[in-house]
Amino acid sequence: MERDARLQKLEIPLDEVNELWMQENGPKHVKKLAEHYGIFKDIFNGGFFLPVVPLDINYEYEGEFVNPVYRGNRISPFEAHKQPEVSFDPAEGSLWTLILTNPDGHLQDNESEYLHWLIGNIPEGDVSKGDVLCDYLQPFPARGTGFHRFVFVLMQQDGRLDFSGQQRSPQCHSLEERTFKTADFLSQHQGHLTPKGLSFFQSEYDDSVRDIFHKTLDMREPSFEYAHPPFYHPPQEAYPYKQPFDRYFDRYRDKKDLAEEVMKMKMAMISPFTAYERPKYPLIHRAVKGTRATWINRREEKMHRRLEQFKDLP
Repeated sequence: MERDARLQKLEIPLDEVNELWMQENGPKHVKKLAEHYGIFKDIFNGGFFLPVVPLDINYEYEGEFVNPVYRGNRISPFEAHKQPEVSFDPAEGSLWTLILTNPDGHLQDNESEYLHWLIGNIPEGDVSKGDVLCDYLQPFPARGTGFHRFVFVLMQQDGRLDFSGQQRSPQCHSLEERTFKTADFLSQHQGHLTPKGLSFFQSEYDDSVRDIFHKTLDMREPSFEYAHPPFYHPPQEAYPYKQPFDRYFDRYRDKKDLAEEVMKMKMAMISPFTAYERPKYPLIHRAVKGTRATWINRREEKMHRRLEQFKDLP
């Protein structure tokens, strides 16, 4: 292995490494992140558990599952408008309950949550065969309220349970019916449910939320405070002092134009027929003196190191 590593021939099975890490250190890592984001404090009234069952959650976008849920990553309401694909590795013959809740979005009671999805009696990890107690509803964070946390909680049952008291009407669009408290739900089934898995993402208002309020929830769209204006840039100067001209002008360009430019670069690097191979030493940058401008060398260095607008390059 040492020789292969020295000759750069050593292949590391990343899937196996990730699986081993999730078994040994992953639960503690997820727990620390949940504590950092206040998940246990706001949802479980300060109680906590060790998430020992990894959740694989992916939102579909344009026919592909391209928006995974990790632990605090950002997913827009539009990207989460369809029911996600959820999978996990269950014990044989086990039954599970899956909850998706929002502790930040209640419009009238700060201590309550909105229930976005609830499925009980899931047999051996097959979510499609569980009892749908509350249909999926996409995130709808109100304008001006910042980022909301959307939390998936997976609980193992000690047997088949009667969830008739938690059954919502089909295609439930009533916010009153969706008012929920995870801690109370656990108390009602105390001793029969054990939290085992946790995953969450953040979401902020976008234009699709307006349709949710008007067409789905059939109510006037609330607005809190105001939408922050774009970052202010002073008028351009003909000769900005000690300012790299390419970075200086990029500040005044439309973000869409910058994103389009980087996307074209990305598409030029990727072929649908051959796998993309990064350079052997991608972080090495050699500036050839006297042949190119300094700003070109610095721009190329940012591309190699995937900095600033080039962070999404392969």
